[in-house]
Amino acid sequence: MSSLADNGMVALREVPGRGKGLIATHKILKGTRVLSEEPIIRIPEDATDSPALRASLRRQVDELTSDQRRAFLSMCNIYPGEADSQYLGIFRTNALPIDSGSGIFLAACRINHACDNNAQKAWNEGIKRHTVHALRDIDKGDEITITYVGILNNRRTRQEALRKKFKFTCSCNLCSLPPHLSAESDRRLDEILRLDARIGRDGLVGILSDPKRVLGYVDQQVRLYNEQTLDDVGLPRAFFDAAQITVAHGDLARARVFTERAAAGWLVLEGDDSPRVLNAKKLAQDPSSHDTYGNSTAWRTAVDDVPRGLDSNEFENWIWKREKENEPEQLGILRNQVTFPSFLQLPDETDADDDFFKSRDGVNYRPWRRWCFLAEIVDFATIVRLHMEVRDVAGMIIPLFFYTDRRGSEIDLSQLCKGYTIAVLYAQQHAFAFSEPGIRHEDPTFFKVCLLFLCGQLSCGIFLTCLVAPTTDIPTVIRQLAGAERPSPEVFYGSEWHEIMSRVRETGYIFEEVCEVLAVLVL
Repeated sequence: MSSLADNGMVALREVPGRGKGLIATHKILKGTRVLSEEPIIRIPEDATDSPALRASLRRQVDELTSDQRRAFLSMCNIYPGEADSQYLGIFRTNALPIDSGSGIFLAACRINHACDNNAQKAWNEGIKRHTVHALRDIDKGDEITITYVGILNNRRTRQEALRKKFKFTCSCNLCSLPPHLSAESDRRLDEILRLDARIGRDGLVGILSDPKRVLGYVDQQVRLYNEQTLDDVGLPRAFFDAAQITVAHGDLARARVFTERAAAGWLVLEGDDSPRVLNAKKLAQDPSSHDTYGNSTAWRTAVDDVPRGLDSNEFENWIWKREKENEPEQLGILRNQVTFPSFLQLPDETDADDDFFKSRDGVNYRPWRRWCFLAEIVDFATIVRLHMEVRDVAGMIIPLFFYTDRRGSEIDLSQLCKGYTIAVLYAQQHAFAFSEPGIRHEDPTFFKVCLLFLCGQLSCGIFLTCLVAPTTDIPTVIRQLAGAERPSPEVFYGSEWHEIMSRVRETGYIFEEVCEVLAVLVL
């Protein structure tokens, strides 16, 4: 293939277990344009299988040079059939997107898939070419890889999509992680997608009505991207979202920084002649030209109102408008823990997530491990039922509604206080029709403690909620629970201690869970 022969950076070689692939012939630095090709065959976006389509393909193949035709016919075909459909099968297997359809590229179509790809494909509308850029430094002898799936989902979803569309099972480094690391990666990816859905759901209305919350969603997305991989292709889009949020409220200083970050990210992915890069650079020079500018002046700043003399953490706290208690270093050991997930890491109550639930009969699901949702009480009210606004370990504020028989009145409101911590075992996300998604707390049997224990038996297992006052002597409580001693009156009150311990013994393993939750809250 002449496009490879003239390239000098890559060569087409056999790759064990993967057929042919492109191999780096020398070290390729991050951001380097590896390929730039025009399509040799193209099909419109709305084309369907028909005699006319097949005739068009035959005509285009016949017009190729002998070397091009030989290269095209040697490409993989996962749709074997009659000879008349061979061209269409090869095209469907290998085509890459272009401006208004898809096309065949002799070099780029030879690049194999990896979910943790080291290169990024893109159609450059400005030069009418398909480009491939190095996402990170690629060593000599390494295989060049791109992703065949547009959005990086969790492992199970990726594998299903690849098997369905491309008929293979991916064994890349990301898909081959040990189970516990794969589970952590999946939770991050799921949370990124949930955040993305929330950011886009309300559009400009959400940006204007609650910009701090939406900006917080993007902030959390960026943190998750950086934990997943520092060169994730989703980062530039997240920065551009943040620019649109801030500029909508007149904050030109933050908008400029965010737009510059987006432009820098897209530069790596697409090159300096990409229309998207050129547009982002232009917007960074004049943030007021953003489409969303002028809707509000609530956060008004001048372009040059960027603080100086801040260290990197202080600058990030400024640009994301983080409150002190939500700074990432203060989230401690609870950040991204399997046992103590943030709200967006919780399972959805409408989906039997196998990271949380198992079933013996395929119908009834039960938790197969423990998890505990921890959050700070920001506010509470009792108009129809007890309703709390709580801030989770990631800094997100979500609603918690009590759907008990007495609508939460089992709790003495005099014992509630803003700043207390609430812990909910086996919590799940609930989609409310009248508010943001949150937690629907249903069927506990309550008894009051200085830290307020609310214990009950649910069909899915033990459900524990406890409210912990900042001044509570937690180590003493743990020792009393561990030794089954009767507590002093100033620590416990309300129900008799023997009733409390009877409930604890009846539930069995809740004893260990109480100690685990309380021990963590001390830290």
